[in-house]
Amino acid sequence: MMRVAIVDDDPIVCSSLSTILKATGTADIAWTAYDGETAVGQYEEDNPDVLLIDVQMPVMDGLAASRKIIDAHPNAKILILTTFADESYIAEALEIGTKGYLIKQDVSSVIPAVQSVMAGQVVMGAQVLRKLHVNKASQTQRHVSQAGDNGENRFSGRFANLTERERDVMQLVAEGYDNREIAAKLFLSEGTVRNRISDILAKTNVTNRTKLAVEWLACQ
Repeated sequence: MMRVAIVDDDPIVCSSLSTILKATGTADIAWTAYDGETAVGQYEEDNPDVLLIDVQMPVMDGLAASRKIIDAHPNAKILILTTFADESYIAEALEIGTKGYLIKQDVSSVIPAVQSVMAGQVVMGAQVLRKLHVNKASQTQRHVSQAGDNGENRFSGRFANLTERERDVMQLVAEGYDNREIAAKLFLSEGTVRNRISDILAKTNVTNRTKLAVEWLACQ
C-alpha cells in the first residue's frame, strides 16, 4: 500500500484526511506536519510515496516547502491541497514541478487524485481548471479579435491540427467538465467523447487530459 504524508496547519484537516485515506484502504499515513519547515525536515528522514500539502501555513508556506523538497528530490510526488485557487499559486505550483493542485472543498477528488499522482499523472481539480479558464477569458477575447471571427491564428503548435469538433471538446475539457457533461453539451455519446479525447491525445502527443487542459489554457 502506498504511503502518504499530510501537511496542513489545521490538525483537524490532517486527522480527517488521515482517516479517509486509511478507512478506504487507499494509503497508510507516513507522517503529518503542521508547517512547511517541519515538512522539509520530515521528508529528508522519511520519503512518502505522495505528499499532500497546503499552501498558506506558518513558518514556511507549502509552495516554498515544495520547492525545497523537489530541489532535493526531483522525483517527489507532491499534491497541493488548499482552499486558495489563486492563479499565481497554481502557476507557481506547476512551475515548481508539483504533481497536482486541488481545492479542499472537492473532498471526493482526494482519493482518485492521490491514486493518479501515485501512478505518475498530473492532476488538476475541476475548480482549478475553471478558475484558469475564467482568468484567461479576457485574453482570449483579444486574441479572437486579432485573428478574425474564427480565431484560427490562436491554434498553433500542439493544437494546430485539431478539427473544429475536437477543439469544442478540448475547450470543455479545459473548463473541467467530465465526459458525461461534455457529451450532454455537445449532443454526443460518451463513447464518442472518449474517442475524440483519445484522438486529441494522439495528435498532441500529450499523456493525459490534465496536461492537455493546462496547455490549452496556456495557449489561449
